[in-house]
Amino acid sequence: MALTKVTGSGVEGITNLSNATFLSVDASEVATLLTSAVINSEGGAVTTNIAQGVAKMWCTHSQAASYTLDDSFNVASIADNGAGETTITFTSSPSNANYSVTQGTGHNNRFAISNAPNTTRVKCEIYEIDAVGNAIDSADVCTTVHGDLA
Repeated sequence: MALTKVTGSGVEGITNLSNATFLSVDASEVATLLTSAVINSEGGAVTTNIAQGVAKMWCTHSQAASYTLDDSFNVASIADNGAGETTITFTSSPSNANYSVTQGTGHNNRFAISNAPNTTRVKCEIYEIDAVGNAIDSADVCTTVHGDLA
């Protein structure tokens, strides 16, 4: 695909005042946006920063039996630390440990907590509680991280 720079003349709504490039496409047709790129919100009243608004890591995995990583983005590995406890190691590190972690599972009687996050990994605890009150591994665990990548 060829990409041609269009100047502001003759195209409605496009200006070339600063000669800035907000979108580039390389020879393999990979598009890159500046980190300051914004889009209109769903209601159109405000704008959303694209880089700030997307998840920086997510995964679905099962703690039960084989402890498998079902699908993921920006996850180098997962490790079983005991009943309901998982360490998720990032492929690309966040810029700091002040990111937001959201966890969940599709099962009842669960407890979730993010423990001592840092820039290489996040430790997650998500338990199911059995009939006698013991913490046990959960299937179908989901974890998402929002924050800034380094």
